[in-house]
Amino acid sequence: MKVPLLDLKAQYRTIRDEVRRAIDEVCEAQAFVLGPGVKQLEDDISSYCGARFAVGVASGSDALLVSLMALGIGPGDVVITTPYTFFATAGSISRLGARPVFVDIEPDTYNMDPKALEETCERYIEAGSGPILAIMPVHLYGQMADMNPIMEVARHFGAAVVEDAAQAIGADYRPSGKDAVTPKQAGTVGTLGCFSFFPSKNLGGFGDGGMVVTDDEELAGAVRILRVHGSEPKYYHKVVGINSRLDALQAAVLRVKLRHLDAWTEGRQRNAKRYNERLKNLRSSAGLVTPTEFGRGRHIYNQYVIRVPRRDALVEFLKSNGIGCEIYYPVPLHLQECFRDLGYREGDLPESELAARETLALPVYPELTEEMQDYVVETIGRFYQS
Repeated sequence: MKVPLLDLKAQYRTIRDEVRRAIDEVCEAQAFVLGPGVKQLEDDISSYCGARFAVGVASGSDALLVSLMALGIGPGDVVITTPYTFFATAGSISRLGARPVFVDIEPDTYNMDPKALEETCERYIEAGSGPILAIMPVHLYGQMADMNPIMEVARHFGAAVVEDAAQAIGADYRPSGKDAVTPKQAGTVGTLGCFSFFPSKNLGGFGDGGMVVTDDEELAGAVRILRVHGSEPKYYHKVVGINSRLDALQAAVLRVKLRHLDAWTEGRQRNAKRYNERLKNLRSSAGLVTPTEFGRGRHIYNQYVIRVPRRDALVEFLKSNGIGCEIYYPVPLHLQECFRDLGYREGDLPESELAARETLALPVYPELTEEMQDYVVETIGRFYQS
């Protein structure tokens, strides 16, 4: 049996007619960059997330970059983030000449550890190294970081908060898990929130795309200007921006997919629950660890990530049996060659390093059948029995 890590063809078959109609409308209008279609998507996303403003950009990486630019982050400034994430998180900081400072993760959620964040901020200020201008938590794998204590640290040190919500559209946060508290959507707790519409995301386009959300009108305006080379009006430039305009074709596809997003999320949650139940025996016999939901809100399972012994050997075994899987991420950012000049060494951030050695993502997309999941679980069981 073949079980791909992600099957976008299966998803497309269910929405093909809707998508083709939407694309035809763009082709008939012959308006391909920004324009009314992008504005409609921006309105849809701001409504879905509960943010006052949403601004479409060319990618999730650009969403992070222009958010930092809008905050005035530049050479020598410090932005604190996690090393256990996709490269764009820290890459956006470095591209502006700013310095990423890494803090370790919680071992169960893989998200920024608020206590480690507070300790790092205190050490940095005590050393007289200058102000901390921004904190960038990542909502990894579809579960939000513990934002209340992160926001408290940010307020204490006067830092803006840029949420990297690339993997988390539709996830939400309830402090302490209290049902009476109105949940906050991913991207709307901090100063700005950043989404990616890369095709593998829960809400993915037919190419690259991204979005910045915020409740701050001034920052939203700054992002709009920055995405068009810093011009307002056209050909008049008060600042130097970048070319990061969202295509109308991507907006059209995403508007169709957004209508199905919650149903797809329910499918992912169903599959995650089924994995948890069927991998139960391997938790004790093989030392396998299934994902932890901390009751702080809605986990959307952009990835279903397990911890396993002999991870690399298991990867080869799964692939040899036709099962797609992926390591997110094999090298934490503080140990990447390009960040060597930051001075980090192996052992500095042990939880991130351990996660990089032990974690593995299994197929969890909503079109995954029960038979396919049974095959994945049975194959993992055969590996640990051998």
